[in-house]
This record gives sequence, C-alpha cells and structure tokens, in this order.
Amino acid sequence: MTIRLRDFKENLTYLALWLLLFLTLVVSMVIRVSSHEYMTFDWASVFRVWKIYAIYLAIFLIHNFILAPLLIYKHKKLMYFATTIALLAVFVIFQCSQKPHRPMAPDFKHRIDMMEKEPHHGEGPAREHGAFKGEPDDIFAPLPPPDDGPMFDGKHPDRPEGRPPLSMGPADIVNTIMVVLLLGMNLGIKLYFKSDRDAKEMQLLEKQNLEQQLEYLKYQINPHFFMNTLNNIHALVDIDSEKAKETILELSKLMRYVLYEGAKSSVPLGREVAFLNNYVTLMKLRYTDKVKIHIDIPETIPDHSVPPMLFITFVENAFKHGVSYQESSYINMEMRFVGERVHFACANSKHAESTKESGGVGLANVKKRLELIYGDNYTLDIQDDEKEYTVKLDIHTIG
Repeated sequence: MTIRLRDFKENLTYLALWLLLFLTLVVSMVIRVSSHEYMTFDWASVFRVWKIYAIYLAIFLIHNFILAPLLIYKHKKLMYFATTIALLAVFVIFQCSQKPHRPMAPDFKHRIDMMEKEPHHGEGPAREHGAFKGEPDDIFAPLPPPDDGPMFDGKHPDRPEGRPPLSMGPADIVNTIMVVLLLGMNLGIKLYFKSDRDAKEMQLLEKQNLEQQLEYLKYQINPHFFMNTLNNIHALVDIDSEKAKETILELSKLMRYVLYEGAKSSVPLGREVAFLNNYVTLMKLRYTDKVKIHIDIPETIPDHSVPPMLFITFVENAFKHGVSYQESSYINMEMRFVGERVHFACANSKHAESTKESGGVGLANVKKRLELIYGDNYTLDIQDDEKEYTVKLDIHTIG
C-alpha cells in the first residue's frame, strides 16, 4: 500500500508538470491576444505546437515506464543506454523525415542580391524599385535544406524525388537536446523518488531490527533477573522460612511488573522506581544489619517515562558483588531528576571473594540497550576501584 501511494505521488508529479506545459501555451496565447487588439486567438497554432508536445510526451512515457525501470529497478545499465540511444536515433530520423523538400524559387538569387544592395536604414534602389513590397511571404520562397546539393528542376540527381536527406539543421539539434534534457529530468525525478523510497524502507528495517534486538535483550534480562532472585530465596529458606514466605510475595509483585510492564517500550518513571524499591525490600530480608543499604530517591517523581528494567541490572550487580558475609558491606543508590533527565548512581563495597566472580550477561546487555535506545544521548560512567564499584548513569526520559 505504501509503495503504491509513492508511485501515485510520482505519477501525479509528472501529470502536473505536463498539464502545466500544455496549459502554458494557451495562457501565453491569451495574454498575447489581450495585449494586441488586432490579434485573434489561433487554435490552429496551438494545436500545431501541441502536436510537437505530444511527440515529447510519447518519448517521455516510453522512457518513464519502459526504459528507466531497466536502470533504476533492474540495474541493466547496458540495455538501458542501448535502448535510450535507439530511442533518440528514432526521434532524429523521424524529425529529419518530416522536412518538406521544395525547390528553390526561380528568382531566389535575384532577390538575395537585391537584399544585399539595400541600405541598412531601409532606403535605396531595392526598395525604390518595389522589390520588397507586399507581405514577408512574397519575399522568400521556402528554402531548401542546407545540404540538398545541386538541384535540377527541383530534383536531386542522386535521390528519388520526395525523399529528404537525413541531415540535421540547428532546429533539429535543439530538439534533440531538449529530448535528452527531458529524459535526464525524468531519470532524475525517478531517482529522487527511488532514493526517498529506499531511505524510508531502510528506516523501517532499522526500526524492526532495533525492536528485535531489544526483545532479544529483554528475553535475556528476564531469566537472568529471575535466576538471581530465586537463588536469593533459596538461600533465605535455610536461614529464615518466614522471611522466605515474605520474599515469595515480594517476588510475585516483581514478576507481575516484569511480565506486564517489561514487554513495553517505555513505562512511567514512578513504576520503575517502585519496582526498584520492591527489589531492594526483597533483598533486605536476606541480610543482617552488617549490610548497610541506603536508598535516596525523591518522593516527588516527574511524569516521564523510561525503558523498563533499565536500572535493575546495576542494583543486582551491587547485591551480587558488593555484599560479604564476613565483612561489613554497603550499597548506596540514589536518583536525581533534573528537567527531563534522570541521574542514577549506585555504589557498593568490594571484597576479595566478590572479585573472583566473573560478570554475567546483564551488564553487557544493558550497555547494548542504552546504545540502541539512546545512541549518543546518554552517559554511563563505571569506576571499578580496589575497594568500591560505582556506576553513574545519565539518560533522557521518554515523553
């Protein structure tokens, strides 16, 4: 449907240009008649010019619907140029064959001599003798083609009577150049519409590819998130069964968010913050007071949207690598809202046992998501020091 609409626009452009060309002649004739009282509207002259335009139109239609697609859509360069040259050759032969062959008027040379003798200001023997009296048509008989050669009684000695030579005069050259320009214009317009069509199709393919990549990344994030959470619950069952039950309830809230909100392209910022708070609440049930967890998020949250589950990976990593059962540990998370931007920071302590664990797919996936969604319009700063791991993320909200 989209391709048909674009073809319709292209053909409508051609139709408008040709109608303008044909109507311009009529408008020009009307203006001339209105400017000169002695002139009358001459439809015969208009139709004669329209016949010439019709030849150009026929050449245009052949090129537009038959020849140009060979080059633009089928990429057959040799066939296109060969057929286009053949079309031009047919046009040249046609216009040469339309030349009328008329013999030189008997007194043609005499009148030329009289013209040469006439003074520049219209006075002299020629005008006095009445050689230039009458209408212009009485002065010159129709001229033969410049290369007709010797003629005897209006006949060529080396060509049957009535067959004009295939010679090109200045007017023929101008007509041929006009046809070449016409074909070039047609090709340029078709290339413009083709490039515009290709650009829009490329944007559509890039959008579809982006959506597929994001779906794939979210598919990886969700199992990764649930795997870590279930491992935490499994550990909590052996420590405190009552807390394990509470953890399962909290997990159900998280699952509801992941299943119903995680599939969307964006979610309200408030829901994303609530999701993070639920996750931190769940994780607090597992640890003792030796782990200091500090969350600093303003109560008033702007009415903006962000990609779902964008911050959870950093918080997961903080709990996974920043908590030790032998040493005091801490996790500090904060958010700031400045205009339409969100500043997120998460810092956690580092310990000897946490540095031995290798990172999973979560951090790599979130980096890829940021590149796909924001391009260059985001800042991710990760500081991996000996005693502390810090993540700072600055993004623009959606809507």
